[in-house]
Amino acid sequence: MPPTLVLWIWLVLLLALFCFDPAREPKTSATLWVPLTWLFFIASRAPSMWLGLSFNSNLAQALEEGDPLDRAIFSLLILAAFVILVSRSFQWRKFVTQNSALVFFLAFALLSVAWSDFPLATFKKWFRDAGLYLAVLVILTDRNRLEAVRTVLRRLYYLTVPLSIVLVKYYPNLGQTFSSWGDREYAGVSTSKNMLGLLCLASGIFFFWDSTTRWHQRRDKRVRRVILVNTAFIGMALYLLNLCGSKTSTVCLILGCLMIAAVHSNFGQRHVSWLKAMAPSIFLLYLILTVGFGLGAQMSEAVGGTADMSDRTRIWQVLLSVPINPVLGCGYQSFWLGPRIQWVWERLTGDNVFEAHNGYLQTYLDLGVIGLLLVCTFLIATYRKICKRLDPITPLASLGFGLWSLLLLYNVTEAAFGGGLLWFTLLMGSMTIPERAKARVHAPSKMSLGATPIPKIATDRSQ
Repeated sequence: MPPTLVLWIWLVLLLALFCFDPAREPKTSATLWVPLTWLFFIASRAPSMWLGLSFNSNLAQALEEGDPLDRAIFSLLILAAFVILVSRSFQWRKFVTQNSALVFFLAFALLSVAWSDFPLATFKKWFRDAGLYLAVLVILTDRNRLEAVRTVLRRLYYLTVPLSIVLVKYYPNLGQTFSSWGDREYAGVSTSKNMLGLLCLASGIFFFWDSTTRWHQRRDKRVRRVILVNTAFIGMALYLLNLCGSKTSTVCLILGCLMIAAVHSNFGQRHVSWLKAMAPSIFLLYLILTVGFGLGAQMSEAVGGTADMSDRTRIWQVLLSVPINPVLGCGYQSFWLGPRIQWVWERLTGDNVFEAHNGYLQTYLDLGVIGLLLVCTFLIATYRKICKRLDPITPLASLGFGLWSLLLLYNVTEAAFGGGLLWFTLLMGSMTIPERAKARVHAPSKMSLGATPIPKIATDRSQ
């Protein structure tokens, strides 16, 4: 079949899904297209890459300065998100108070501009990521929070998952890449096989969670159609996951689905205390087996990987030998800038990596021990919030529980702290948002009878 025809068929089916989706919620706001655009670029590629435009031919210069087209588009999205929040009278002070762990991490990341070797580049990266937090707030301040999260994530994966299959099969110049050793890899809409694995992981978790939360309504015809669509997209995600061969994403997808299923099971609802101890206990057991007993190589081989975790152990050794400030780090997302990246590449003999392949190590390199402690503090505070919402259970709490559980393990061999699709999806399921203020509705006046009118306050629907 001609690639152009396939692309047109994909576009028609996408529009049909957007218009006739059985899960479509008409009451959600049109402003959700702003965060959807943000998340699309995070899940796939930057605007300049999609348009085939690049103003920096030098790789080191591109990493440091960024792309002016990307900067212009992201700045417009940041402005749009900020205007939306202002129009909703967002209570910034309450938000800071209720999410102090996250705010401290972001404040320290901004402060790292002061000691970064590349202060302007560090500030640009921080400012760009701050816009994504605003985009998440646009979703969570929607009047129907649960349906807003569902709508944005559903549209995102409707767009990216089938398009990845189209690019891999019919546009190999866009959907396939080659490793440093010349091996063919499948990237889809993303930039690498690991990023495609991340997209499959995030989409698989979402569609499994959405089906699980609707399962008790499965006798309804509309819900059955929703679950059928979800099943089809889970199948596509599994197909792509098998194609790209990402072992980390595969293991984490299984773990996340098991956690979500446990939350909604009869056992989980009857024994909430056992459920709350499950996720940290599993990660603690993993640390004991790998660090305490040195079984990391055996566990990697057991899931189909290699003893050196696909050369990651060698990368970690080289990165730990780089001279940095161990307390403060190099600055927010600034480790891979300037001469350091050439220093690392020379010692890796041809393995031109751009990340530490370990979220804990990457955080240490960028923000030092203080930054790592702040991330751990945020994770603990987030888990406490999620646990409070498990009794009684809320749909977003179960999503947050599954994502939190797999995020700890995912960051052992990949870097996803402080940014990326998993990080911001976790925020959707765990962040505390001040309730939107509504006008008070007064009862009919009875002053003639000497009675004082009693105000009635409408409460906001939130999940």
